[in-house]
Amino acid sequence: MKKTTYTSPQDAEAAFYEALETGNLDAMMEVWAEDEELVCVHPGGPRLLGFDQVRASWAQMLGSGQRLQVRISDPVYMQGMMLSVHSLHEIIAVPGQARAQPVAAINVYLRTGTGWRMVAHHAAPVPQVPQQPAVETVAASPKILH
Repeated sequence: MKKTTYTSPQDAEAAFYEALETGNLDAMMEVWAEDEELVCVHPGGPRLLGFDQVRASWAQMLGSGQRLQVRISDPVYMQGMMLSVHSLHEIIAVPGQARAQPVAAINVYLRTGTGWRMVAHHAAPVPQVPQQPAVETVAASPKILH
């Protein structure tokens, strides 16, 4: 039985990212629904189905001891009475590494008898857009009309 009641999907999402940053598996799984129809896809990883697979993946990831710093940007929320879909960018930094890795994420929350719970998380690296070469400006020669 879940101990925490998240009164909004935004509360559940805040708890999800706090658990991710602190490496707290119990807090992470508190956010997830207890359901066998859960779906989780980590960047570059396979599709994980059901509570047991999702929990095992987070246990491995959070158990590594590596702490992450996560900043959320560009959120878009589509919310109904029972379902809320969040599209956002996660800017994930690993302390000691020079560059943060941007990730595009979709989080789906379902309103349950114990509050809002995550039922799906899909995250994928944002491709690096190659920088376009600068366009050289050429001074135009004066035009003479006859």
